[in-house]
Amino acid sequence: MKRNFKINNLVRENIKSLESYSSARDEYKDASADMIFMDANENPFQTKVNRYPDPQQSKLKERLSEIRGVPTSQILLSNGSDEILDLLFRAFCEPKNDNVITLPPTYGMYEVLADLNAIDILSVELDTNFEPKVPEILAAQTENSKILFLCSPNNPTANSFNAYKVEELINGFNGLVVIDEAYIEFSSQESWLGRLNEFPNLVVTQTLSKAYGLAGIRLGICYASEYIISILNKIKPPYNVNQLTQDKALERLSNLDKVNSEVESILKEREFIIEQLSEISFIKTIYPSDANFILVKVDNANLRYDQLIDNGIVVRNRTTQPLCENCLRFTVGTQNENKQLIKILNEL
Repeated sequence: MKRNFKINNLVRENIKSLESYSSARDEYKDASADMIFMDANENPFQTKVNRYPDPQQSKLKERLSEIRGVPTSQILLSNGSDEILDLLFRAFCEPKNDNVITLPPTYGMYEVLADLNAIDILSVELDTNFEPKVPEILAAQTENSKILFLCSPNNPTANSFNAYKVEELINGFNGLVVIDEAYIEFSSQESWLGRLNEFPNLVVTQTLSKAYGLAGIRLGICYASEYIISILNKIKPPYNVNQLTQDKALERLSNLDKVNSEVESILKEREFIIEQLSEISFIKTIYPSDANFILVKVDNANLRYDQLIDNGIVVRNRTTQPLCENCLRFTVGTQNENKQLIKILNEL
């Protein structure tokens, strides 16, 4: 348990005093009621989407609460996880004054959003096993360090961070610790959601883009304390999650057996790819994977990337990233796609 931590001290002063915009659907919440709605300047003719969506996505949050065991008051939904990250910057980081800590190689949007919000970046590279260097990270923080980003399972390295090291960081860091769990459904480790209420500075982000196969609808999920969620609700756009996204997400979340079956298939195919890659001579290292992708070191990443493109297969070249020289990232595809990948690799 992290004690004597005052989250209110991290919030920007102008955000503390901000009064959030109150939309028509915030003032009269039951849009499904048998009423004549003349309050929001909507087109009255029925198109199924002529009305504004629920700004708090209540039904969707209730379903996620059932699945994850987290109260709806501790859930924020967004237009993709990137919107959550941007809201965190805007709520807790003072431009041209504060900083955040990232652990390269990692998800590139942390740096992009820091630059966009005029926030300094303190980078502490992972060690050669792609694990956080806990003493170095804690030593790097300053009184203006507001957020530490931990991507676990990490992108592009595919590994989950050691849980003991993560707990050390949560306890030792004086700002928010954001654990990005975009790939958690493919991991052998437990989500940090189960310990959310132990740490007032813990924020967990998840998504429906990966395991749930809904990248096209752009739905990100933030789990945190009621106080943090209330701050983010202050500054989020009033209708940031559209009705089509809410409907499609609810539809998918009503059929978890299918989702779980697809995840099992991806995990099985992941092992198939790893087994087959080990027989290919120009692949030097296959890194352990806790995600739906595999990072491999090859003899010449630029050459092999171009050859795969020429053969109709698009992978990700990560050779420019720290600790990833000559590395390619393969997303696990369908059984037929994976067989084609291995076939082409064997022919190169």
